Amino acid sequence: MQFRYISRLAAIALLTATVSGCATWSTATVDGSNVTTAAAQATSPSQVKLSDGDIVDRKYTSLGDITVTVNKTTVFHPTPTREMVNVKLQEKGAELGADAVIFIRYGDVGVSMFSWGSLEGKGRAIKFLP
Repeated sequence: MQFRYISRLAAIALLTATVSGCATWSTATVDGSNVTTAAAQATSPSQVKLSDGDIVDRKYTSLGDITVTVNKTTVFHPTPTREMVNVKLQEKGAELGADAVIFIRYGDVGVSMFSWGSLEGKGRAIKFLP
């Protein structure tokens, strides 16, 4: 009797892992957006520079503060990393037409009701002035 229960539990766990997919999911927000139509032309995410500090050798305008969260879908998926958060910051910055995301800060990995683990990243999207 106990073997059948364990077999069913294992089958349910395997089915859940298979159905849930292999990717993490993420969210993103922009606070204090200062995006004009000219600046909102999307750039390639790979062209968006990342910096944990300020950029002092070039003048820029702020497009807004970005917050992204990368979530672990199931216990079987990899734990979110700073590299995953950086990719999401670049993607969101590129959507805004940013040249860089500065003042990057990371939160702690935590478990929530909707995720087996999440990591938050924040930064400021900027556009360099000519």
